[in-house]
Amino acid sequence: MKIDMGNLNGIKPLRGGAASAQQQIDDAKEVRDTFRKFVGEAFFGQMLKAMRSTQGKPAYFHGGQGEEVFQSQLDQVMSEKMTEASADTLAAPMFAQQFPKQAGILARGENKSMLTLNDLGPLRRM
Repeated sequence: MKIDMGNLNGIKPLRGGAASAQQQIDDAKEVRDTFRKFVGEAFFGQMLKAMRSTQGKPAYFHGGQGEEVFQSQLDQVMSEKMTEASADTLAAPMFAQQFPKQAGILARGENKSMLTLNDLGPLRRM
């Protein structure tokens, strides 16, 4: 494959200019949610796979070939549900370490939205 150097000047960036504060927060939330989903499904998926490998087939309640065929789909759905329920506790510290810029943007954005009692001072009647 040959790259034509003359056509490189026509390439435009995906997003032009500096992003607004709200756009940065939205992008950071998207990165956080995607990272959370990846970490949760990878962790819980491997956990379920390891759990299944340690157990043999039950004597009376085994679903046969149908169960064996659809077991991976069931495990995938279960890992998705487990991720929705509890992946934040697992992924939040990892996200802060892997993506410090986005974690900082989210922390500043959350601090702005949280009001304290000191914010009520200007509203006092005279």
